[in-house]
Amino acid sequence: MLVAEILKSKGGEVFSITPAMAMAQVCAELDSRKVGALIVCDGDRVAGVISERDVVRALARDGAKALERPVSDYMTREVVFAEPTDTVAILMARMTDRRIRHLPVLKESRLEGVISIGDVVKCQIAEAKHEAEQLRTYIAAG
Repeated sequence: MLVAEILKSKGGEVFSITPAMAMAQVCAELDSRKVGALIVCDGDRVAGVISERDVVRALARDGAKALERPVSDYMTREVVFAEPTDTVAILMARMTDRRIRHLPVLKESRLEGVISIGDVVKCQIAEAKHEAEQLRTYIAAG
């Protein structure tokens, strides 16, 4: 399955914030949106990603003071992207190798959506169930 197909079924909604947003606001946004990461956008450009993991590291380093600082101080700046033509296998390898759980999807430099590790796992489970059903049908017809 391709990234474009996953986005078609789940939708391309992206929750984004600005680099100047305070970390306390970031925490509130993560909680209210019920997501594990937000895309940090500077205008139309993806400037970074801030995840729950980044928040925990910020608090571990700077304590409660981190909550007053801007997201730009703690966000991941070297963003790894997915493309609509990437396969689930490519995503799984990329996410595993880089130890990341969220990939923004770019199409012609435009943000199209975000794929999470949950989306990838759900897709792999659906593919495995479909394959098992096909095998059962083939054996029964045998």
